[in-house]
Amino acid sequence: MKKYLSLLLVTLLLQALNVKAQNYDDPGVYVKAINKTQADFNKAYMSYISAAWHSNRAMKIEKLRQQVIEDLTTCRYKLIDIPYYKHDNSLRQSNIDYLWLMNKVFNDDYSHLVDMEALVDQSFDKMELYLLLQEKINDTLKAATDRMDVAEKSFATKYNVTLTDDKSQLTQKMELANKVSKYHDKVYLLFFKCEWQESQVMDNMGKKNITKTEQARSALLKYANDGLAGLDSLASYDNDPIIADACRQSLAFYKKEAETEFTKISDFLLKEEEFTKIKAAYDAKPQNTRTQQDTDAYKKAEADLNTSFAVANQTFKGIIADRNKVIINWNNAEEKFSNKYMPYY
Repeated sequence: MKKYLSLLLVTLLLQALNVKAQNYDDPGVYVKAINKTQADFNKAYMSYISAAWHSNRAMKIEKLRQQVIEDLTTCRYKLIDIPYYKHDNSLRQSNIDYLWLMNKVFNDDYSHLVDMEALVDQSFDKMELYLLLQEKINDTLKAATDRMDVAEKSFATKYNVTLTDDKSQLTQKMELANKVSKYHDKVYLLFFKCEWQESQVMDNMGKKNITKTEQARSALLKYANDGLAGLDSLASYDNDPIIADACRQSLAFYKKEAETEFTKISDFLLKEEEFTKIKAAYDAKPQNTRTQQDTDAYKKAEADLNTSFAVANQTFKGIIADRNKVIINWNNAEEKFSNKYMPYY
């Protein structure tokens, strides 16, 4: 889940990359000075995003996160040290407010997400809530970014400053990271919903709860069909279907699993339950009172159980083998998608 924590702030720093300056008497220089204070922070932040997606070294990722927090604090102090421009604090304050919000995200909201990370695999609802919280945080920060942008444009209009629309390489990488993240999340949620629901089927089978097993199986079939329909209406990313195709293959497996494979195992559970009842009744009768009909019914139930067990056992082995292939295929596709499209920094 490390990737999901890296998705939170991708959209947030797109207006903050301009050239260096120090003379605060000139309004153009003042705008550049405000933006200069965030340059190192932006670089540290993008390094964190890149590492969170491309590195498996938890210590490195956490070290970079701490670096982001340190640079964030430094940036805030530098902004505070910049004076008002002719008693006008609008531009300066919008940037300070933005960084204050960033600080809250990294120290409060981020911590909350770290706590949630340990729970997201427990249910689809928790995973969905986790991603929705990320989206909510992004929306809040995007609004702050927009206010900062409005303040800059208003300042430029008021003091006759010409702003350029040129985007730096870092800005472009941030925008690309946001685009990649959003697409990945849409596809991943379709995959995870079925993956988690399958675990519910397995769990109830292990408990030999036939009713709940059937309910979970029906839900899995619905999620697989809904997911496949969703993929049909979802365009490939940059005309590259690699992650969508891997998801489609996974959902096709879950669909087949729910439609045919799990029913064979459910059939065994039903026959086992039936045999248990027949055996209990048969054993309860004294041997000298058992009829040939009783014995024939017992032997038939036993034979049916053995046949059903053989089918279920073979089916289960096939499910495990096919699932391993599906998971490996998904993980490989996800890694290739990330390596190809998520920017390195």
